[in-house]
Amino acid sequence: MAHAFIPYGIYWSTPFAKWQGSLANLHSMKLAAICGKQALTAKKFPLEAIDYGILGITNPQPSSFYGLPWVTGMMGIDRVAGPTVTQACATSARSLQMASHEVADGGSACTLVVCADRMSNAAVIYYPDASAPGGRGITESWSLDNFGKDPYALNAMIETAENVSRANGFTTAQQHEVVLQRYAQYQAALADDRAFQRRYMVDIAITDAGFRKQLGTLSADEGLAKTTPEGLAKLKPVKPDGTVTFGGQTHPADGNAGMIVTTREGAKQFSLDPKIQIELLGFGNARVEKGFMPAATVPAAMLALKAAGLTMKDVTAVKSHNPFAANDLIFAKETGFPLEKMNNFGCSLIWGHPQGPTGLRATIELIEELVLKGGGVGLFTGCAAGDSGMALVLRVS
Repeated sequence: MAHAFIPYGIYWSTPFAKWQGSLANLHSMKLAAICGKQALTAKKFPLEAIDYGILGITNPQPSSFYGLPWVTGMMGIDRVAGPTVTQACATSARSLQMASHEVADGGSACTLVVCADRMSNAAVIYYPDASAPGGRGITESWSLDNFGKDPYALNAMIETAENVSRANGFTTAQQHEVVLQRYAQYQAALADDRAFQRRYMVDIAITDAGFRKQLGTLSADEGLAKTTPEGLAKLKPVKPDGTVTFGGQTHPADGNAGMIVTTREGAKQFSLDPKIQIELLGFGNARVEKGFMPAATVPAAMLALKAAGLTMKDVTAVKSHNPFAANDLIFAKETGFPLEKMNNFGCSLIWGHPQGPTGLRATIELIEELVLKGGGVGLFTGCAAGDSGMALVLRVS
């Protein structure tokens, strides 16, 4: 079976900025186009080689109706078209799956994947309804209202973590142990003047909303709180009779990430180190019972491994999108993969969750971890709205 490849180093992620922080007023698609063009140019990548594009975005922005073609137009490659993908937290994995299929099927020789989101100042949408009393329509806060209630399962996001924790006996103390472990792993990415993050992370020029005047530069993740056992011990569960505290869940963020997906030959041509080969092997999509979103990471991972012809015993490194500590607890319990070996160098539980680019940054970090290990099989898995999950398997040689 033909697979798709990622040229080593031809990917990037911005730092993730805290909710209502440095990127709160910057149009996420305009920012992604600027960052993407600058990153590819700095890596001496020939933009004219791109023949297809995929944009992953989950929070509407002004004129986002025009999607991917607008982004590539702003990047100076205005003959490149392609779809716009919105699948909540699974947007990155789905975008990479679509790119992989395009390349493997011969529809594209070189696909650009860009994922961008701004959780800050999210859209408030008005839906007209002339048949309502007085013709009054419906107003929806795109992010906050949907985090607060799944229209099918009829629960808030946090309740899905409570359901999984209750069913499996996960305590607040266990969740906090995971948080402390993940925070310590993130510190390794900051060692030696952020040597690990500098392998892929790009700086952002902080400007006014019109992208005219530079006000500063964002070079590192913004808004991460120092995490200590004493600090976590002071936190009470958010829900009455619950187990999940604010410390046991991620925080909304802003940022973007990008990657090139191409053929074996293209990967050799464009790679910053042709001796390193990165191959996308398989993807998995799953859905679990209503209200158990964190558990969807497990069947999604199993399906991705099956598609790759592998098992958990073949996996060298695991990255998860873990909006809740319960995500990692259930994954370790069901798969047997050691908690302490997951999410080296960081994860969304710590560095935040802009939605669209979250999984792409995790995948980039997975690749770099495997390069440092001398190669191996990597698994990324994450949950998403609708009690669903998506996973991917790749090999670094």
